[in-house]
Amino acid sequence: MSKLEQLLAELCPDGVEYVKLGDIAPPTRGVRVIRSQLALDGEYPVYQNSMTPLGYYGESNCPANTAFVISAGAAGEIGYSSADFWAADDCFYFVCPENLQSRFLYYALMCQREYLLSRVRRASVPRLARSVIEGLKIPVPPLPIQSEIVRILDNFAELTAELTAELTAELTARKKQYEYYRDLLLSLPNVPRIMLGEVATITRGNGLQKCDFTESGVPCIHYGQIYTYYSTFTKKTKSFVSPQLAMGLKKVSNGDIIIAVTSENIEDVCKCVAWLGDEDIVTGGHTAIVKHNQNPKYIAYWLQTMEFFGQKRRIAHGTKVIEVTPRKLENIEIPIPSLEEQARIAEILDKFDALTTDITAGLPAEIAARQKQYEYYRDKLLTFKEKVA
Repeated sequence: MSKLEQLLAELCPDGVEYVKLGDIAPPTRGVRVIRSQLALDGEYPVYQNSMTPLGYYGESNCPANTAFVISAGAAGEIGYSSADFWAADDCFYFVCPENLQSRFLYYALMCQREYLLSRVRRASVPRLARSVIEGLKIPVPPLPIQSEIVRILDNFAELTAELTAELTAELTARKKQYEYYRDLLLSLPNVPRIMLGEVATITRGNGLQKCDFTESGVPCIHYGQIYTYYSTFTKKTKSFVSPQLAMGLKKVSNGDIIIAVTSENIEDVCKCVAWLGDEDIVTGGHTAIVKHNQNPKYIAYWLQTMEFFGQKRRIAHGTKVIEVTPRKLENIEIPIPSLEEQARIAEILDKFDALTTDITAGLPAEIAARQKQYEYYRDKLLTFKEKVA
């Protein structure tokens, strides 16, 4: 038997008492503060309507190691602070009696997070009623059992965090390695640079909003999807538009490259995707369509290099919105080796790209699996036979 099983057998052989939260640790509403009273940094974080501090205050009204629930905004989210903090008026905190550990209460609340979220009233500002929180039934085993469960779950959480950090570091290293070899392959010091406009025709897209999408019809790529959905090249589109609308949009043929020419930052602007599908598709505004007779993968990969980034920085304009015009793209200097050499480079980078994509996809999946495993064991540890009064 594990230590926990032994404690359960010794201290509560007939089951564990379940108590309404309002009867053992009634939620206490915090005290309102306004933004003008807060600083950007300081000693005491202020929790209001989010798990991110609203700001910092010169005083605290909650001691360290206190559990709390957000009641408006990010209503239903559960927090625990290991430092003193200020609870504002949309934050309910819990003062635990001697027979209830605050950290144990936090884990017990996390087991009911989905229920709390389901009881949030969805309005202009989502809200969770105090009565819902007060009505939660939580197990209250003897303190030695609470301590053992907290120890197990804290250790599990720490291991999960360490694994996540390791996987993230591995992904970052692989991406940097990929970027290094990509730029090295595409540096081509002995290949003369020519203007992109000499080997390509670049036109601006027009129209197309997200509200134009249909369930089926003519395949399309919206400029925003280049940032959020597509990788270096694709043979299928995520979205479609009606044939009537497509007649007024710019056409994209096999091998063409779509460049997003509007962004919020210099790093993202000019992200591109090469269209490798068999049929023509359409695209809309905030894009440039590059029609050429080169290897499309080669061009798309080169548009990711630091060499291109340096040139892009010089031709981009704007402050809040960064733009690059198709005409200026024509003056970008690009190395154009033979088509055979372009194909060879693209084939090598395809293999690197596939490896990086696999790791990128695998990381969230691995983290999600660890999180589900953690939640499963947490819920198992906090599920007891209820003691009959």
